[in-house]
Amino acid sequence: MTPTTLVTGGAGFIGSHLCERLVAAGDEVLCLDNFYTGTKENIRHLLLKPNFELVRHDIWLPIYVEVDRIYNLACPASPVHYQNNPVSTTKTSVLGAINMLGLAKRRQARILQASTSEVYGDPKQHPQTESYWGNVNPIGPRACYDEGKRCAETLFFDYHRQSGVDIRVVRIFNTYGPRMHPRDGRVVSNFIVQALSGEPITLYGDGQQTRSFCYVDDLVDGLLAMMKQEEEVGPVNLGNPVEFTIRELAEAVLRLTCSKSELIFLPLPQDDPAQRQPDIAKAKSIIEWAPKVGLEDGLKETIAYFRRKLTA
Repeated sequence: MTPTTLVTGGAGFIGSHLCERLVAAGDEVLCLDNFYTGTKENIRHLLLKPNFELVRHDIWLPIYVEVDRIYNLACPASPVHYQNNPVSTTKTSVLGAINMLGLAKRRQARILQASTSEVYGDPKQHPQTESYWGNVNPIGPRACYDEGKRCAETLFFDYHRQSGVDIRVVRIFNTYGPRMHPRDGRVVSNFIVQALSGEPITLYGDGQQTRSFCYVDDLVDGLLAMMKQEEEVGPVNLGNPVEFTIRELAEAVLRLTCSKSELIFLPLPQDDPAQRQPDIAKAKSIIEWAPKVGLEDGLKETIAYFRRKLTA
């Protein structure tokens, strides 16, 4: 029987790519989104597919649907968006997790939580392994997202231990690619939009803080593999372990866009992590997953997307 798969946040950046892959695989896909950061444009090409359905809904409100699999991706993921309404962000992570776990419990459905590397905060361990408990400011401006996702993980494991809910938890590191929101404040989209528009490239601090950048196609491969396997509930890091400084990223974007934009340096935001690099040994071992797309190839695809977007 064809499985019915619910994707919350399915019209968002990562969610739309996941929906596309599930539809192509033949799943009956129910895409749920409130369109706070997601857009219909991201999933417009799926709307006429017979195995795709779109529902506008906030997951911090209950919903009753018949599904076999749940990917819980709903939550604004960039500081610009999640800090705009921090109470709503926390409600999405916490109440949304409760509602989706309740649905999974009733339906005896497997459910995957899209957690985040932000649960590690400004890490004192480098690279970050899944056993690291993190260094998070619980009352800072990023806490609505960081602590919301940490609480969601707690709920997932408590539902698993207490009620036997079949869970999977992944911690997603910086992901980029086509369909990123052009004004989401994330470093890859920021730099590309600024470079293509001839605006100054804004770096925070001295630009020596590091990130690792995973192309969205690789990330979706990891989500699908994690949901499919039977051995591990998680958490499992999904990200590209190749580390770059923010300045190196800016210079790569300038080179690939042939932009003449200048680099300018602004004060570092509060609680901005100095380092981000996943240890993916667990993902390699358990789901035989590792990213395949290098930064330069992924940036070329992303830049081409934003060129089309900005000239449309």
